[in-house]
Amino acid sequence: MADSDTDVPDAGKSLPEDDSPRVRDVALPPDVLAPLAPFAGEPPPTPPWFANAVAQAPERSFVTSLGTRIEVLTWGEVGKPGLLFVHGNSAHADWWRFIAPFFAADYRIAAMSLPGMGASDWRERYTFTDFSQDAEAVARAAGLYADGGRPIYIGHSFGGAQVFSTSVRHPERMRAAILIDVAFGRPPKAVRDRIQRLSETRNIPTADSPAKVYATLAEALGRFRLMPPQPAGNLFAADFIARHSLKRAPLERGTGEGWAWRFDPNMWIKLDITDMGLGGRRREDLEVPLVHFYGAQSRLMEHRLETARTLFPPGHLEIEIPDAGHHVMVDQPLALVAGLRTLLAAWPPAA
Repeated sequence: MADSDTDVPDAGKSLPEDDSPRVRDVALPPDVLAPLAPFAGEPPPTPPWFANAVAQAPERSFVTSLGTRIEVLTWGEVGKPGLLFVHGNSAHADWWRFIAPFFAADYRIAAMSLPGMGASDWRERYTFTDFSQDAEAVARAAGLYADGGRPIYIGHSFGGAQVFSTSVRHPERMRAAILIDVAFGRPPKAVRDRIQRLSETRNIPTADSPAKVYATLAEALGRFRLMPPQPAGNLFAADFIARHSLKRAPLERGTGEGWAWRFDPNMWIKLDITDMGLGGRRREDLEVPLVHFYGAQSRLMEHRLETARTLFPPGHLEIEIPDAGHHVMVDQPLALVAGLRTLLAAWPPAA
């Protein structure tokens, strides 16, 4: 997630406690608060493997779902088994640009930008039920069912919560679910009350009038940081993500154009989470095969272990990625690729 100038704290009942906006913490060390600032707008050194991966440019298109245009990136041949990648909160489909190409020889792949994020349209209201329909629309339009089977959904963080929700309510839509660093929890009452006050008093920006516009690209990149706060394990990955998180926007008083974050800054105010959770079902009854990857240094996992709170079914497989925080694809992208490829070579079991 890219940080914006919002001061909305964690929100949501039974939501992943991973990437909802946080109160700005000025005491954070510079490598956490502004990891790209030292480069003054210039890209960090990039290793050849990363450059080669992002050079495998996807086909970009839009799919209309519930009246909303959804940004979609695709790789691989139609007719091969399908993979659907879903990003975290305030992120976008390009977070998968240096991950997805490693699977393109064997799969038909789609990465979507959820509504309110990336180049997808914003909505006046966001729900997990709608996100689930959006994912299905993308999977159908991208040809992820063309091999005669169902796709495997892969979701990080908030996107992993969406994938999990879909697996609970619509197991017929996916062959299996892979979640990456997802935990569930409930914020304190004071936080929920603050969200309610903001929803009643704050003016909601429109897609053409974002909350903050930076005068230069260097200034905008200097404001980028990951949520929850952590060092960016690989600055070249963080820089690539940050540049694709921005769009051109008019400066105040008609003084030219600057740069603004693509995501809807009021996502958490507009998000209705009444349809999130197990929907009255027991964890033991979940039908979709599920695997959870997580970062060994993830703050989410620390919190989950402290509270022993999880919605995952008992006995599901969990795979630790060493030396990674919450943003596993930024911290250890090749380890994540290797883990996913190894898993998919033998899993899920044949129906």
